Amino acid sequence: MSSWVVAAWLMLGGSTLLLFIGMPVALTFITVNIVGAFLYMGGEVGLAQLARSSVGSVTAFSLTPIPLFVLMGEILFHTGLALKVIEGIERLIRRVPGRLAVVAVVAGTVFSAISGSTIATTAMLGSLLLPVMLAKGYHPTLATGPIMAIGAVDMLIPPSALTVLLGSLSGISISKLLIGGVLPGVILSVAFVLWIVVRVRVTPSLAPAADEQRAYSGWERWQPFFGYVLPTLSIFGVVVGALAAGWATPTECAALGAFATLVLALAYRALTFDALLKALKGTAGISGMILFIILGATTFAQILSFSGASNGLVQMITGKGWSTGMIVAGMMLVLIFLGIFVDQVSMMMITLPIFMPVVQGLGVDLVWFGVMFLICMQLGLLLPPHGLLLMTMRGVAPPAVTMGHIFRAVVPYVAMSLLLLAAVFWIPSIATALPRWMG
Repeated sequence: MSSWVVAAWLMLGGSTLLLFIGMPVALTFITVNIVGAFLYMGGEVGLAQLARSSVGSVTAFSLTPIPLFVLMGEILFHTGLALKVIEGIERLIRRVPGRLAVVAVVAGTVFSAISGSTIATTAMLGSLLLPVMLAKGYHPTLATGPIMAIGAVDMLIPPSALTVLLGSLSGISISKLLIGGVLPGVILSVAFVLWIVVRVRVTPSLAPAADEQRAYSGWERWQPFFGYVLPTLSIFGVVVGALAAGWATPTECAALGAFATLVLALAYRALTFDALLKALKGTAGISGMILFIILGATTFAQILSFSGASNGLVQMITGKGWSTGMIVAGMMLVLIFLGIFVDQVSMMMITLPIFMPVVQGLGVDLVWFGVMFLICMQLGLLLPPHGLLLMTMRGVAPPAVTMGHIFRAVVPYVAMSLLLLAAVFWIPSIATALPRWMG
């Protein structure tokens, strides 16, 4: 057996085994890294190099947008502005089958454009809208499904912390990757709304005939939209506009977005000291966890390369005579399979050291590949039994909502996400047209 095969089994097999038995992601990769550095990088010399590489991996300037994107969402949630946005959207949407489920999708899409956290979006919509929907007589599957599904779309629509992480770890342009996810994310949101409307028309018993507490008209109906929704969406315009026009780097756009969010909260007199403290604590916790994981991921890829495992695997895959489409499709299947068992960051760590050298060697469009990677990670958030958003929904849902309801609720949305993945695979311009058009 070749030495690179042994190294691949030790590094990839060891990390996968530790993840499956429940060891935390960061500790898994740090443990495997220590063993790998000692065996393949010269004992104590390798361990010293591992320490230097670890420090360098978390001080990379390209990672700066992550805490800033997370901070944007945390400020909106803790200041209560997010509640005002939901109210503004709810007043506008009237006389639609499954109205509150549609409100959840539209509100979730808006939050996707101003928040970098999928879990926060799902938890907030779940805790606010789910009890109301259930009390009005919505079936648990119709009530929970849209909330989880639109939380996953948060990963595609910028600002997204995981998109920045993927771009940083893979070497794909972060700005192009952020913009490339916009159109697929919007397509999914529209598909979700159409599905809800059609589903309730076919089976009216899933939702009440009328679920409006009060019909607003005139300026009273539009006032929250102009007063809260549009100003909040202007943050998305600031971030994506500056990014697309080339006026600012992803880091500068993230700083602009965070600053705009603070100014907005101040303008509404919602930014109390307590709210700011909670937002900063939440940002520090999430960002610290992500950076600790990056520390393990970057050095993991370096050791794989140094041991010869990366090069050996690349040559084995490209030497099979398979077409580029077959290889990329196989990679997507691997990602979907991994999504059933491990979280999104683990998916990146396990696969990117192998996938990226292959796709670069094949001359694949990196933005196209990156957007499909994001869709697969978005799918992983919804796949039973360990999907992160399924667990989040279970945590905020009342006892009457069972895991059986939650599992059944996500099935149509998983199917739509798979159809989107197939569409992007066959029509790459869905992912690449917007970044190319914006330069």
